[in-house]
Amino acid sequence: MYKGYSIIPYNININFLKWYKISFICSTFLFIISILSIIFFGLNLGVDFSGGLLIEARTEEAVELSEVRARLNALDIGNVALQSVVGTDHTIIIRLQQREAETGDAAIQHTALSQIRQALETRIEFRRTELVGPKVGRELIASGVWATVLAILTITGYIWFRFEWQFGLGSMLALLHDVAATVGLFSVTQMEFNLTSVAAILTIAGYSINDSVVVYDRVRENLYKYRKVPLNVLLNMSINETLSRTLLTSVTTALVVVAILVFGGAVLQSFAVAMLWGLVVGTYSSIHIGIPILIFLNVRLLPSTQ
Repeated sequence: MYKGYSIIPYNININFLKWYKISFICSTFLFIISILSIIFFGLNLGVDFSGGLLIEARTEEAVELSEVRARLNALDIGNVALQSVVGTDHTIIIRLQQREAETGDAAIQHTALSQIRQALETRIEFRRTELVGPKVGRELIASGVWATVLAILTITGYIWFRFEWQFGLGSMLALLHDVAATVGLFSVTQMEFNLTSVAAILTIAGYSINDSVVVYDRVRENLYKYRKVPLNVLLNMSINETLSRTLLTSVTTALVVVAILVFGGAVLQSFAVAMLWGLVVGTYSSIHIGIPILIFLNVRLLPSTQ
């Protein structure tokens, strides 16, 4: 009988659970490193969260950052950070952090924007300008945190309702691992953390749980079919049976994300990097966290319906 196309042989039997204790240790180490990095080094918050002014500018010829920095420092408008966009010498990102003032913050930033334009407009084309006040930045931080927490809780509740509580707890631990590892990546590399980064985290959570649901559904199906098979053997069999789907989904998604990374420009760079990292940790956690945790929780063998 034809079973459809598969890049993985149907009789494959990789023992994923053979080293599950080592995978737990590695996952715990990655989680702890991520949390410690966030605590001690923090995040490089973008203008979305910290407030301030961001300008994306482009020149017809290669630009020397030192020359632009000298021009802007001469304006005495505060701490100005410059960054060249990866893959081009013609585009730069100018960041002016929110200046400390009790009143008139927006007016100060608008004045700074005018000064920057006057200093550079004859040589540079301004392609994007963002201006965020400190109050809006704090509100966006709170909204981002709440969105992530509610997403994890809602997904956990769905898995709990759809399967068993052991599956719900396993999916929650896998999601916490993925979110912490992704935020930790931003902390370790000091990539800019902005609203697109939050979007990437939520997307990763959705991808990870989609991967877990596919494997969980096969686990539940096999629990009905093979009551006398040892649990670890049954779980390993379920992973192998869904391995082709997992790899196809990961590879095709990665191709799209790579295209975003190459052609999406500076705006989507952090999103694409986070997504690529999330594809790796999301696939890993579905197999090496979400499934082995069922052994520790001793998920019950369901009664046969036959």
